[in-house]
Amino acid sequence: MDIETKYQETLDYLYRFVDFSLTRDFRNMPENFDLGRMFEFMDFLGNPHYSYPVIHVAGTKGKGSVCVFCASSLQAAGYRVGLYTSPHLHDYAERIQINDRPIPHTELINLVAEIKPYLDKGTRLTTFEITTALAFLYFARHGATAVVAEVGLGGRLDATNIVRPVVSVITSLSYDHMQVLGSTLDKIAIEKAGIIKPEIPVVIAPQDEVARFVLQTIAADRHSPLVQVGMDYCYKPVCHSLKGQMFDIWSIADQVTADEAIQGKMQAHKQSTRLTIPLLGAHQVDNAAVAFAALRTANIVGLPIELPAIEHGFSNVVWPGRFEVLRRKPPIVIDSAHNRDSARRLRQALQDYFPGWPVCLVIGASEDKDIEGILAELLPVVNQVIATRSFHPRAIEPERLVELAFPFEKPVRVVAKIEDAFIEAITVAGNDHLILGTGSLFIAAAARETWQKIKLSVPIQP
Repeated sequence: MDIETKYQETLDYLYRFVDFSLTRDFRNMPENFDLGRMFEFMDFLGNPHYSYPVIHVAGTKGKGSVCVFCASSLQAAGYRVGLYTSPHLHDYAERIQINDRPIPHTELINLVAEIKPYLDKGTRLTTFEITTALAFLYFARHGATAVVAEVGLGGRLDATNIVRPVVSVITSLSYDHMQVLGSTLDKIAIEKAGIIKPEIPVVIAPQDEVARFVLQTIAADRHSPLVQVGMDYCYKPVCHSLKGQMFDIWSIADQVTADEAIQGKMQAHKQSTRLTIPLLGAHQVDNAAVAFAALRTANIVGLPIELPAIEHGFSNVVWPGRFEVLRRKPPIVIDSAHNRDSARRLRQALQDYFPGWPVCLVIGASEDKDIEGILAELLPVVNQVIATRSFHPRAIEPERLVELAFPFEKPVRVVAKIEDAFIEAITVAGNDHLILGTGSLFIAAAARETWQKIKLSVPIQP
């Protein structure tokens, strides 16, 4: 049997276990989570997650971007960096990486075969919990000297919350997964704040005041030093183009020093740091600022990293599928926006980078998302819509998307298969429309794969 066949059989085996990312029934999800079984499993594996320092990242939006900014910088500093993120864009192995290289298929096959006797005895472990354990085991066995781990869902009961981090990070909070995390922002914040560990510093992104109060309160209760981006670290954009963007960032202590120097009280020893990032959109400046604060905090508490490594890491970060420009003219853009807040940021990025371009929107989404909110943000800047469906079991039917888009009075057509929808968009958009594929990471991935095939069959100037 060839390796790829074995690999697919391994994935099929993993998906036999409960996978709440694929289910349509969320009603009793919180009751199904229990970190106790995860701790037991990790103990069976020898607790590999205690073998290296960890930066642990939760949040609603931007947590993956913060993770790759941190991982890229740590790698530039000479660490052997394990990166655990989800979901994947093209290949399941992307979730588990060391120094930008996904776990080899043969390695994943062998690790699953090794733990299979434990799993086959009977377990309530989920697919995500098993994958998380595999990641931590792989990192330990292959000599990771630092790990960046992204929370899958929530925080308090997430499988990754077994780690003892050097720094916890909570990115911007907004409404998502409300069937599981709660219908109000304070309830969502409580779940996300579950990653805050006693006396371990926590870095938080700028937040809605309700969420910020919850995070502040829980950090204080746990005697966790709190670093607030936007307060303890301030930043401002400098410039942006399709090649990337620059921003300045400084600590509030440096700001005080600079202010006193201006007043003639003392000489400023340091002001701001100017950083360059290739990721586009004002929201990525926000994410980079959070990552910068997390790394500077880690440097203080035992994970040394100097400023030049952060500068290098930020300027070389790669994170496809997030406001990724596949072609500049006529523009083709893909993005993974899947809630109202991320759709609002996507609309702003379109206006910042492609002002005046009429938009042909290719959209699909999961049925549990705030689709009406996403459409409310995007359709005012869209000329025509192609409703489609990803392969994901929770994907909403495109005919339902048509119904939800009807009040916006925009031309909508249904092309059910995402690959065909993207090709249709290229055909109907011509040279005078921007094509935007979004609504979920699965839509972005399928559009990206289709574009790669088109470029291979008929070379097109990017």
